[in-house]
Amino acid sequence: MLIVALTGGIGSGKSTVGEIFSQLGAVVVDSDQIARNVIERGTSGFDLLVATFGDGILKNGDIDRAALSTLVFSDPKKRELLEQITHPLIRSEFSKIVKSLPEETIVVNQIPLLFESKGDYRFDFIITISVPHNIRVDRLLKRGLSSTQIEQRIKAQASDAERESISDSVIVNDNDLASLTKQVEDIWIKLTEINRLKK
Repeated sequence: MLIVALTGGIGSGKSTVGEIFSQLGAVVVDSDQIARNVIERGTSGFDLLVATFGDGILKNGDIDRAALSTLVFSDPKKRELLEQITHPLIRSEFSKIVKSLPEETIVVNQIPLLFESKGDYRFDFIITISVPHNIRVDRLLKRGLSSTQIEQRIKAQASDAERESISDSVIVNDNDLASLTKQVEDIWIKLTEINRLKK
């Protein structure tokens, strides 16, 4: 089995690249989705977050992700607390998924905060998606985020250069879908060859 990390900042296009990898034959795991699952009502993650941040992060009895985001992106210490709670839970869930898959699988984990996790994860291959700042901002504005929210989130994350420094391959998502797909296909050929040689 080949365990691959696909990382990139907010607005870099991880979901699109993940979808292309999925079409090529990878099993794609979305860490953002796992992060949502591990804090659903009834989970230990939910209880820990409410105990740490109070009832102000709740809406109709569930975690209000918008309220939680506003809280942690305006305070680095609170963001660190959130990550200390959620990251171990996310890693545990990811491990369970991996154990359930056939040995020959190429698993691609879409993981935005890989550089920030400081080596808490183990991957065979790391791919970073890099995007010029202005293109990323434009995409996020179209998603409905305000300029302040965008800058807070980008500032809170590692830079493209930092992510590239730990990567085996870099995808530059600054053109059309055809260009992006070609880059992903080239990396897929490399991944399948690495996986073949591991057998």
